[in-house]
Amino acid sequence: MKTKQIDFSKYTSVRIGGSFAVQILKDDTDFAEFESIAGGAIIGGGNNLLISPAPPHLAMLSEEFDRISLSGDVLSIGAATKSGKIYNFAKKQGLGGFEFLRNIPGTLGGLIKMNAGLAGASISDSLLAVRLTRGWVERERISFGYRRSGIEEPILGAEFKISRGFDAELAADFTAKRANQPKGASFGSCFKNPPGDAAGRLIEAAGLKGYRVGGAKFSEQHANFIINFGGASFEDMMSLIDLARERVLQRFGVALELEVKIL
Repeated sequence: MKTKQIDFSKYTSVRIGGSFAVQILKDDTDFAEFESIAGGAIIGGGNNLLISPAPPHLAMLSEEFDRISLSGDVLSIGAATKSGKIYNFAKKQGLGGFEFLRNIPGTLGGLIKMNAGLAGASISDSLLAVRLTRGWVERERISFGYRRSGIEEPILGAEFKISRGFDAELAADFTAKRANQPKGASFGSCFKNPPGDAAGRLIEAAGLKGYRVGGAKFSEQHANFIINFGGASFEDMMSLIDLARERVLQRFGVALELEVKIL
């Protein structure tokens, strides 16, 4: 088994976690070995990820899955390809439909798994098919919804139906919509927005905007962001996550659902 030692306090966007061996997945033998280990998890770019002091068996795709190519009207992308690379390729080639990726971090596998999006646009909009370890699955056979795909298997890549014409003005609009997002080490949005409401509004209304535990706090700028402002621990983050869920449920009867993956 080929592994790589990763310090998650440097690798993840929230800058929390110890140093652990991560299996590198390259071929069928690697995937078979990974799938034989109960409870294993594949990580992507380390966004929306909170690593516990005792995570399960961890794995990541090899560099073989960091690729992007255009053939006719079909764009093929490997699951380890970063969102910024996809955005820049689309801009250079004059392809529409990927403008929203300019300010959304992550790799394609993670983007598809959570059906990442912004302001009504999502990664599944122009998706044709997803490549899983068992083969290609058409988009129509996948249960995409708001920030979910229902996919529980390793994602290896995807194909998209492209539209010609990159919209620079639309890309600028998407960037402006994220201008209110706080700086600093965070997951990005911590909770999904409930139907017809906003998680940040609920957390703020529950009196938690700016509330801190240890080295972590709900941002004063946007309450759906938990910031690691220095030395925050896994326990600090979990305390705030649990507190937000408890307060919002008690006061508004809304069960907040995490966007963050906890391992």
